[in-house]
Amino acid sequence: MLLVTAAEIERLLPMDRAIAAARSAMRQVSSGDTLLPLRQFLAIPDAPGKMAVMPGYIAHPPRFGLKTVSKFTNAAHSHVGTVQLYDATNGQLLAIIEGGTLTAIRTAAASALATDLLARPDSHRLAILGTGEQARRHIEAMAAVRPISQIRIWGRNARNAEALAATLRNADMPAIVAATVAEAVADADIICTTTAAATPILHGQHVRPGTHVNLVGSAIPTTAEADTALVAMSQFYGDYRAATLAQAGEFRNAIASGLITADHLIGEIGELILGRIPGRQDDTAITLYKSLGVTAQDLTAADAILEAARAHGMGHEINLA
Repeated sequence: MLLVTAAEIERLLPMDRAIAAARSAMRQVSSGDTLLPLRQFLAIPDAPGKMAVMPGYIAHPPRFGLKTVSKFTNAAHSHVGTVQLYDATNGQLLAIIEGGTLTAIRTAAASALATDLLARPDSHRLAILGTGEQARRHIEAMAAVRPISQIRIWGRNARNAEALAATLRNADMPAIVAATVAEAVADADIICTTTAAATPILHGQHVRPGTHVNLVGSAIPTTAEADTALVAMSQFYGDYRAATLAQAGEFRNAIASGLITADHLIGEIGELILGRIPGRQDDTAITLYKSLGVTAQDLTAADAILEAARAHGMGHEINLA
């Protein structure tokens, strides 16, 4: 069994490789080559946190596994966990991989895949709502699929927003801080929401025609980063249909409000890859990708990490027996 640390993942899973893994995952999800029980949550008594458990199976290569994540609001790192990767032909444990970094990279990579499929080819102005790790990862991911020339950042904490912008400017990336969400998204071609907001911060009235939106921060049905108006006016896509209908707060709120029905979900990103559903209708359409994350993404990313670790002699071999 191979143990792979966060620092090693940074070297073994560059964004281009992560996007390729996300494409494989989404194709398999929509081809029926996966088993994906919906994630389960366990609230920790008398503590500001919970554990999420995500099992799954992919056919190519034949792998199954489990991701466990600890999410505590008072922790130094918001996502702490591991991915256990098994060989589905013989049941052997292949690797235990640090889960926080893997999740951060694969989530941004999936958004990049959706953006590459749905955003206008000339999209170059990026709005990032949020200032944490996913904000930083999504900037890298968007730059991997579109020629980003302008980055506007908004966060509830202006000091954190300015710190992120300064880091980007030091890396020769053109970032500025916006005072409001409306200001951040006013002329954006691509919007990524990466916040912990429980109620909508992004409103349809502020999103201009032709924009592509990635909703990333909310992953439970009781929270939503975008309002029902934006959902109703968008071409809406998800990563996994069952999860979108059961756990996407924005979509469920719009249904409850009577603005849409379940048929408003055009389909899964994998169905778009397979040519089963239409993509962007025209340059004025607002396209929206709701990211909930599925274990297939973790398993394809974990297998890519394992393959690269073996090729470069990285990771730590451990015999649990």
